Amino acid sequence: MIVPANIPFTSSVLQDTIQKLTSCYPLIRRGTIGVSVTGKEIPVLLFGEGTHHVSYNAAHHGNEWITTPVLLKFLEDYAEAHETGGAVGGQDAAKLYAASTLHLIPMVNPDGVDIATGATHVGPYFDYAVYLSQNYPRIPFPQGWKANGRGVDLNLQYPAAWERAREIKFAQGVRLPGPRDYVGGAVLSEPESRALYEYTLRHDFQLTLSYHSQGEVIYWKYLDYLPPRAREIGETFAALSGYALEETPYESGHAGYKDWFIKHFNRPGYTIEVGSGESPLPPEQFEKIYGDNVEMLAMGLVIGA
Repeated sequence: MIVPANIPFTSSVLQDTIQKLTSCYPLIRRGTIGVSVTGKEIPVLLFGEGTHHVSYNAAHHGNEWITTPVLLKFLEDYAEAHETGGAVGGQDAAKLYAASTLHLIPMVNPDGVDIATGATHVGPYFDYAVYLSQNYPRIPFPQGWKANGRGVDLNLQYPAAWERAREIKFAQGVRLPGPRDYVGGAVLSEPESRALYEYTLRHDFQLTLSYHSQGEVIYWKYLDYLPPRAREIGETFAALSGYALEETPYESGHAGYKDWFIKHFNRPGYTIEVGSGESPLPPEQFEKIYGDNVEMLAMGLVIGA
């Protein structure tokens, strides 16, 4: 097994894992969608040769890093199954590969992950994070850190009623950068969210999955937008994973990547909240999380085709 599941998944672990995956499975193509505030690469991995393009992303939030190895483990199992003529998540890997192309962005927020895991513990951005966290004493530091290196919540950055998200968060008292819930000074102000936004615009994704933690919930809807088959697909995902299919609570239902994707493209987009407890979830939950999600991840490659 290449993907480690028993350690905090930092940006350096990510780079090492990607190198091993692409060396072992040359059909996995590696690219970059952009860089973080501190200049760290935001990689994308592509697998498949079909015309049906889908995108999976993980770790918009630093302390939700467990979502990164979930997606990478799926890619490893998928690539191995394709090489050996087997199946992944109950689906024939060769048929998946021929029908679809997966764009996997395993760590949208490398700076936030490295703060939350303790991998970053010196330097000006860490000092800034320490300074910001002092304004939020109830949020444990560093493990409660969700934001990027500038204290902006990347999943509150997208052009889907961003102004309304700002009003809600300001009313809740979050008006300045911090460990979580700050929407930023403007829509798409952060390099990480803008990179994913621009990458999405350049590709014809039929479906997206955004991986977060926690709750064992699938959020499928944005306001009154109803992309064709969105609920039907969501119900299939819920049945495969055992997760509840729910509508996003209004107070947290704006300016997310899933919200913007649904609004802009009128296509199915889902936020998957894995695991139970409080983030960061312990590595001991990995096996259950992966078992719950592998069939959904495989089905997501072809269900909208």
